Amino acid sequence: MATTQASGPEAEPGTEPQTQDRRAIARPGRLKVFLGAAPGVGKTYRMLDEAHRRAARGSDVVAGFVECHRRRHTEAKLDGLESLPRAGHEYRGGRYAELDREALLSRRPQMVLIDELAHTNVPGAGRHPKRWQDVEEILAAGIDVVTTLNIQHLESLSDVVEKITGVPQRETVPDEFVRRAHEIELVDIPPEGLRRRMAHGNIYPPERIDASLANYFRPGNLIALRELALLWLADRVDEALHKYRTEHGIGDVWETRERVVVALTGGPEGETLIRRAARIAGRSAGGELLAVHVARSDGLAAGVSHAALAGQRALVEDLGGSYHSVVGDEVPTALVDFAMAENATQLVLGTSRRRRLERFLTGRGIGETVVALSEDIDVHMVTHERAGHGRLLPSRRRTLPTSRLIAGPAAALLLPLLLTLALDRVRGTLNLTSEALLFLVAVVGVACIGGVVSALIAALTAALLLNYWFMPPIGEFTMSDPDSVLALAVFAVVAATVAAAADRSLRLSRRSARATAEAETMSSLAGSIVRGDQTIPALLERTRETFAMDTVELTAEAPDPGAGTDGGRRTPGAADPALVVAAGHEAFLVLRGRTLPSSERRVLAAFAAHVGAAVERARLAEAAAEVAAEVEPIKAADRLRTALLRAVSHDLRTPLAGALAAVGSLRNQEVEFSAEDRAELLESAEVSLHRLNRLVENLLDLSRLQAGALTLDLRATTLEEVLPVALDSLELSPGHRPAIDVQTLEAVPALLADPPLLERVLANLVGNAVRHAPADRPVLVTASALAGRVEVRIADHGPGIAADDRERAFEPFQRLGDRDNTAGLGLGLALARGLTEAMDGTLTPEDTPGGGLTMVLSLPVAAQVTAGRP
Repeated sequence: MATTQASGPEAEPGTEPQTQDRRAIARPGRLKVFLGAAPGVGKTYRMLDEAHRRAARGSDVVAGFVECHRRRHTEAKLDGLESLPRAGHEYRGGRYAELDREALLSRRPQMVLIDELAHTNVPGAGRHPKRWQDVEEILAAGIDVVTTLNIQHLESLSDVVEKITGVPQRETVPDEFVRRAHEIELVDIPPEGLRRRMAHGNIYPPERIDASLANYFRPGNLIALRELALLWLADRVDEALHKYRTEHGIGDVWETRERVVVALTGGPEGETLIRRAARIAGRSAGGELLAVHVARSDGLAAGVSHAALAGQRALVEDLGGSYHSVVGDEVPTALVDFAMAENATQLVLGTSRRRRLERFLTGRGIGETVVALSEDIDVHMVTHERAGHGRLLPSRRRTLPTSRLIAGPAAALLLPLLLTLALDRVRGTLNLTSEALLFLVAVVGVACIGGVVSALIAALTAALLLNYWFMPPIGEFTMSDPDSVLALAVFAVVAATVAAAADRSLRLSRRSARATAEAETMSSLAGSIVRGDQTIPALLERTRETFAMDTVELTAEAPDPGAGTDGGRRTPGAADPALVVAAGHEAFLVLRGRTLPSSERRVLAAFAAHVGAAVERARLAEAAAEVAAEVEPIKAADRLRTALLRAVSHDLRTPLAGALAAVGSLRNQEVEFSAEDRAELLESAEVSLHRLNRLVENLLDLSRLQAGALTLDLRATTLEEVLPVALDSLELSPGHRPAIDVQTLEAVPALLADPPLLERVLANLVGNAVRHAPADRPVLVTASALAGRVEVRIADHGPGIAADDRERAFEPFQRLGDRDNTAGLGLGLALARGLTEAMDGTLTPEDTPGGGLTMVLSLPVAAQVTAGRP
C-alpha cells in the first residue's frame, strides 16, 4: 500500500560552508519512507528491493547505512549494491559505527539508502544528534533518500504506543518531517504472519523469541499498531488530496466516498428502496447508507403503520445503515437539507403513488421538487409496484393546496355561467325549482373544490344569474314575488352551509393527520428507547435532528432568561437565543436554531419527557454501579471462600491419610524398621502434615473471612521477593523436572498484592505448567508493565487446552484428560483464579506460540493504585 504526496517545503541547507556544486542544486532531493507497524514486517528488505529496481534502470544507488540485524535474507539482498564505509566513533569505552555523512556528500549519488530514520547518533559523532536531521541535510544537497520507519517512532503517536505496549519510545521523528516525504509506502503483514515469522527465527535470535512473543509482539499489540499505521497513512492521503485540490483551484465536490440517503414514507415500497440504496452504497468501498423519514405536522405519515417503519428501520440496520427521523415544513426541502447536511452524494426516492388525475390537480410532486433542489446530489427515482396507486396527502399551513385555492374562485365564476348557458338552451322544459336545484348542485361542487370563500362567490353568482335569467321579470334584477325572495334566501343559506361543512371536514382531516404524524414520531422515539439503543447523547442528537435545530444541550440548571431566553421564547435582540424546555428534575433542554411553531412544541415537550426519563435511568444506573462497586469486594470474598472451601474439603483426606499411614506404621510393634525406613516414614509424615497445615491455614482464613475479621494485606510487592519462594515450594514429581526460565524482573514495578496469596497463586501456576511441559522444553516466566498493571506470563510447551475447554479448566476437580491421577485433584487453577480475583486481578489463558498454554496473571501496579487513594 503506497501513497504519493507532493513535495513539502525545501529543507534549509546546513550552516557549514557549501561547495560550488551544492550551491548549484536546482531542487532538493526526494524522500521515500517505507513505513511499518512493527519491527520485522520487511521494511529494510523492501527498501533494498527498491534500490535494485532503481539500479537496474541506471540510477546511481548507494547503501549509506543499512542494518540487516543478522537476517540472512536481508543480507543476501544487500549483495550487488555499493555500500559506503561507516564512520567509527568512540563513546564510553566502546566503538560504534554511524552513517558517514561527509563521505556521502562527497560521493553525491543520485539515491542513498539510510535505514532506521529515528536512530539517535552517538554523541560527538557529527553535527546532528538525530539521523533524520542528517537526512534533512542530505536532501538539501539534492540527493534522493530512501529510508525506513516504524509507526511507534512518530512523535505524535509515541505516547499512544507506550500505552498500548508498555514500552516508552525514546527515539522519535517529527510528523511534519515525515509528511514532507514525496512517497510513503506502507509495508504491511497480518499479526499472525508476523508472529510466525518471529517464531521461525526470521526477526530476532532464538534467545529473544519467547520473551518478544510474550510481550511486545502480542496479537493485541500488533493489531493496535497496525490500525495506527493505517489510520495515520489515511490521514496523510486526505491531506495530499486537499493540497492538490487547493493548488489546482478545484472547488467542485469530488465524490471520494459514497453516502446514499434513502427517503422512507412507511409505505410498502420502503423495503424495495432500502435494498436498492444498499446496492448503490455497496458499489464503492466505504459507502454509507442512511435512511430518513420526514414526519410533518400536516400529516405526511397519516395512514402509515408504525410497524412498517419499524420493520424498515430494522432492515436498514441489518444492512449496516443508520435510521433518522426529521421534522420539516416541506418534505422536499427537509430531504434535501438532510442530505446536504450529511454530505450525501446520492438520494433515493420512490416514484409517486399518486394517480395521474391527482398529479394533474395538485401539480409537481415531491420527487420532481427534490430533483429541482438537489444541486450536486444525484437523485434516483425507483419504480415500485405501488406507483400510481396512492392517495393525495394534505399540505401544511392551509386546508387546501394552492391549485385548489386558485381553481375554486375560477369555478365559482365559470360553473354558474356555463350552467346558465346550458339552461337557456332548454328554456321552457324545466320549472324554476328545478333550475334552482341545479344551481345549488353547482354551488356544492364549487364548495368541494375551493372551500367556503369559493362557495360564497358561487352562491352570489348563481343567485344573480338565477334572478336575471330565470325569475320573472326575465332580464331584470327584481324580486317582486315573496316566494322567489324566500327561495333565493334559502338557496344562499343552503349553499353556505354545505360549503362550511365541506371546509370543516377538510380541517378536521388535517388535524387528524397532524395528530397521526405526531404519534408516529413519538412512537418511533419510544421504540428506540425501549430497545435500549439510545443513550442520552444519541437522544439529544435525535432531538436536534428531528426538529432541525442547530444545537441541543442538556443542562442541570435553566439558563438565565436574560441570556437569550424568556420562558421558552426567544428574546428579541439576544446574541444567542435559545428555547428552554424542562426535562424532569434538575434537567433542562436548551435548543438553538429556528423558531418552533406551537404544533411542534407539543411534540418537543414529549421528547423532553423521554430525555428526562433517560436522565433518571442514567442516575439510577450510576447509583446501581456504586452499589455494585460496594458489593464487588463481598463477591470477591465469596469467591475466595468458595475456592478455599472446595480445596480444603476435598484435599484434606490425602495428606491426612498419608500422615496416619506413616505414623501407624511407626507405632506397629510387630515390624522392625531400619534407620532409612524410619527416616522415610518420618519424612512422609512431615510432608503430609505440612500439606495438611496449609489446608488448615486456608480453612482458618476462610473462617475469619466469613466472620468479617479477615482483610487482605494488599501492599507493594515485588516479584523478586515472592517468585523465588513460590518456586522453592513446588512439589515436583521425580524424573519430571523441566527447567524453569525466569526472565529478568528488575525493571518490573511493584504490584499491589497480598504476598502469601500471590505466592500460592504463582506456585500453583508454575507447578501446573511444569506438570504439563515436556522435560526438554523449559517453562518460561516473564513479567511486564502495561497500562497501569503488571502482567506475569507463565508459558509452557505442553499439549495446551482447547479454546472451548479453557473456562472448564478453572472449575474445581477438572484435569481435562491428565493421565497421572497422582498429579493433584485439579484445584490449582480454580484456587489460583479465586485468589487472583480477590486481589483485584485477572487470570486468563492464551496459546503459546509453537504449541502449549500461557497463563496471564494481571495485577494493578502498586504506585498507581495507592496514589489514587485518600
